[in-house]
Amino acid sequence: MPDLARFHLAMPVHDLAAARSFYGELLGCSEGRSAEHWVDFNLFGHQFVAHLSPMATPRITNPVDGDEVPVPHFGVLLSPADWRKLASRLRAAGTTFVIEPHTRFTGEVGEQSTMFLLDPSGNALEFKSFVDDSQVFAR
Repeated sequence: MPDLARFHLAMPVHDLAAARSFYGELLGCSEGRSAEHWVDFNLFGHQFVAHLSPMATPRITNPVDGDEVPVPHFGVLLSPADWRKLASRLRAAGTTFVIEPHTRFTGEVGEQSTMFLLDPSGNALEFKSFVDDSQVFAR
């Protein structure tokens, strides 16, 4: 078993080809098993499953350090180097961000770099990186 437990997350998508393009090509997630109605992706070491579904997820936002954060959302905590690499890759691809890559809580406990984007089915994703990883759960 790895040092850090991996999560498994299954989310609805309306188009598997679009999901393959977004998760596989844009984010660089390798594809695992699949069937007619679902696809497994390696999302930075975690098992993300895109399930074909017409279901739409209602969305609200909550204010966080001056940003309107979409709820619900999911994402991954990355190392600072991996976060910068992904941000550069997404910017180079002309990605439209819900919240542009930036640092929040600057100089405070929990300082972090963050960015939000939507997949082709409207699922909100956050990728973040803490300046000091020991502060992930700090108060």
